[in-house]
Amino acid sequence: MIGLGLTAIRLTLSVVFVLHGAHVLFGFWSGPAVGPGGLTETAAQLTRAGIEPGYLMALFAGVIQFAGGLLIGLGLLTRFAAAAVLGYVLLAAWKQHLMWGFFLNWVNDPTRGQGLELSIALAGGLLCLLVTGAGDFSIDGLRMSRAHARAAGRARRRRRAGPMELTRRGGRSTGA
Repeated sequence: MIGLGLTAIRLTLSVVFVLHGAHVLFGFWSGPAVGPGGLTETAAQLTRAGIEPGYLMALFAGVIQFAGGLLIGLGLLTRFAAAAVLGYVLLAAWKQHLMWGFFLNWVNDPTRGQGLELSIALAGGLLCLLVTGAGDFSIDGLRMSRAHARAAGRARRRRRAGPMELTRRGGRSTGA
């Protein structure tokens, strides 16, 4: 059951970050409620927030979100991807959301930004993946189970072989 829970967290976070990264990098899903998107608009937004150089930081933000979201969704290098995306989320929370308090801008006041609420939820999910890993239903989980199976096989061979046989094969002798 834990593997299913981690899969749900992974896939949900993946969708959020892949779509947001595509919006930042390519301007996908632009509109009146979301904004124009694309690197130029994101760079201008980051520059207004005091993050310089704006274009380079926008490119980094988009790539971290898009590639990190893909890796998290696949469950490949999950801890590294979660750490990178978590760094982005924390920076965005500090530079863009902290000044607006905790809550999101539910009334769509154009003079007010979004609060920390969503950033905290995203950071919690990413922290969970950072601590636990991707779970059983992932590429990382498959690689881990294969590594455990190989280690268990080596341990069985060592238990069956006596100390003298291990010494002849170049293995370590437990001594007797």
